[in-house]
Amino acid sequence: MSTATTTTSASRSTGGDVIIEAKDLVKHYPIKGGVLRRTVGHVKAVDGVSFELRRGETLGIVGESGCGKSTLGRLLMRLEDPTSGTVTFDGLEMYDQSGSAMRKLRRDIQIVFQDPYTSLNPRKTVGDIVGEPFDIHPDAVPKRGRRAAVQELLDLVGLNPEHINRYPHQFSGGQRQRIGIARGIALRPKVLVCDEPVSALDVSVQAQVVNLMEELQDQLGLSYVFIAHDLSVVRHISDRVAVMYLGKIVEFGTEDEIYERPTHPYTQALLSAVPVPDPTVRGKREQIVLHGDVPSPANPPTGCRFHTRCWKAQEECRTTEPGLVDRADGTAEHRSACHFASVREVLADIQPGDRPVDEQDFRPPA
Repeated sequence: MSTATTTTSASRSTGGDVIIEAKDLVKHYPIKGGVLRRTVGHVKAVDGVSFELRRGETLGIVGESGCGKSTLGRLLMRLEDPTSGTVTFDGLEMYDQSGSAMRKLRRDIQIVFQDPYTSLNPRKTVGDIVGEPFDIHPDAVPKRGRRAAVQELLDLVGLNPEHINRYPHQFSGGQRQRIGIARGIALRPKVLVCDEPVSALDVSVQAQVVNLMEELQDQLGLSYVFIAHDLSVVRHISDRVAVMYLGKIVEFGTEDEIYERPTHPYTQALLSAVPVPDPTVRGKREQIVLHGDVPSPANPPTGCRFHTRCWKAQEECRTTEPGLVDRADGTAEHRSACHFASVREVLADIQPGDRPVDEQDFRPPA
């Protein structure tokens, strides 16, 4: 992923009209206990998330494992219903739709799953897999034209149309993810929710798939919700970025603002943990080491949920939950939820393939 390509991605206009608006989304999963299996608590997977996705843009969602990223994606797809909150899709309240109305709406918002090895039915041919949306929505393509439509989709994602009768095991991981993308765009949706779409692929293949997604976005006018933990990939493809921690968005803004001027301590820690390949830069850059482990989403801390691991934490952080406050200098969108937010330069550069260390590698300071 070249610097030139990154610049092109980041320079896409983000001033379009809103296609998805989420307001105060909450998803709590009950915890059952005792002989009678009564509810004894809740896992607060998503706990009051609001954002907008603009037409033609890519919104990156990042955070540690268990922060609620994938649950948020399922809520946007209505694969799960929320505990509370609303999602408006292209002017329609998604959770008010039912039956045929919801089926029609689903044509416009599709998903690409994380693992190309398990998301494709091994007993079906590629033609059957990619053409499955046409079986569910028979009015999309006439029956006689489906084979040609599937072959056109395979060609669009860079696969040989003549391989339509092959099975998933006959393709590489990158090719399988291209098959998943072809299935996702079969109905020409307006939005693709991409749940860790390249995390299971090699670095060189990741770049190819991400570049393909950018090309498809330009050709088809797609909007992406791109869920990932790889900060280099998110920076490459995203126009705006939301950073999640324990079910909440703690920082939100344009790609440049989040990566160049992070103001929330959690974002700063994530960026400082990305390995730097240049040894001359590596020794000069400060790495922020977080205290302790991520608290349980079943019993999140009071006040600011990050205060148990934050080096800035004071009494106010323990008692009062901070809201998302505007941190921009008037030229860009940038909000963060921190009582003591401040800009901190922690990252010299993120190169293709650079990843944050695994969540379990965060160690408390000596």
